[in-house]
Parts: sequence; structure tokens; C-alpha cells
Amino acid sequence: MTGPVVGEDGLARCPWAGGPGLLRDYHDHEWGRRVSGESAYLERLTLEAFQSGLSWVTILRKREAFRAAFVGFDADVVAAYDDDDRARLMADAGIVRNRLKVDAAVTNARATVALRGASDVDGLEGLVLSFAPETSPAPATTDEVPTTSPESVALSKELKRRGFVFVGPTTMHALLEAVGLLDPHLLGCHRRG
Repeated sequence: MTGPVVGEDGLARCPWAGGPGLLRDYHDHEWGRRVSGESAYLERLTLEAFQSGLSWVTILRKREAFRAAFVGFDADVVAAYDDDDRARLMADAGIVRNRLKVDAAVTNARATVALRGASDVDGLEGLVLSFAPETSPAPATTDEVPTTSPESVALSKELKRRGFVFVGPTTMHALLEAVGLLDPHLLGCHRRG
């Protein structure tokens, strides 16, 4: 059981972000904060899928390369990627070169574009927002941090129904945290809302 840790700057943080660097910067300035716009949601969805099975710091180190490779996560551009684009991505050492995840990014961009025409949701952002929980758990230690929620399970099912892939319940729970719909910070962390 690990609770918040106090850094050399005197601030209490979730233990994975205790030391200076990329993880702390992400923790302090981005994780658990609301984002807006289709590309911001598609970026988080794509990065969470690429992170599956890897450490988050690996993704953060490659984030700018991901943004370049997927043109700022412009759904229209990525949805139009063809076999040549996929081959280019698989040769790009700046990103995670996993064929299934690259294919998933293209598939999910296409599904994002298709959502724009759906009469029952307001695009990707609106769909994800519709699964926002009414309350957020308030864990005191890392052992109390959930990895799924009823909302992440339901969001996963709905996204799969609409043609998205690599959107399992654990990945969708991480997405809900990343876009600020769940407050992921431990009690006592200076960023806890």
C-alpha cells in the first residue's frame, strides 16, 4: 500500500510521479484534467491503446513523434491512411511499431469520422462525455485504485459496437482518467480535486 509521496519541492503526489521528469510533468499538468475537441480525444484514445502492455513513460517519450506521425491526430487525415502510410508508420522508430496498434489507430480514426454523422451522439468527444461517472473514487493508496469501472465497461462496449478497436474496459478507464472524467489522484495528492 503506497500513498502519496512528497517530492523535493515539498508537494505530495501520486507515487509514480514523485521524482522530476516527464511523469511528474504529465501528472501535474495534464493527467485528470479536462480536454476538449475531437483531436484531443482521439490522441488520448490512440495513446492509451499504444500504451497497452508498455510503461506510460515510454509513450510520453514518444509523444511528439506520435503527434507528427498521426498529423496532430487529425481524424480525417489518419482515416485516409493506406498501406503505404501503414508501412511508413511501421518503419518509424519514433513511435511504437506494432502492426495491430497501427491498424487500430487507422480503424479508430475512421470510426471517429463515422461518429460525426451519427444522430444519437455529438462525435467522439460527446460519446465519451456521455459515459462520465457521477462520482469518482477517492483512493488513499495505490492498492485502492480501480482499473475498471461500470462506465469504462459500458464505454468499451459502445465504442466496439461503433467499430472501434483496442478499447477494452481497462484502457477506457485510463482514458476516462486521462481526459479528466475521473479524478485519478490519490487523497492527499496536491492535484486531487
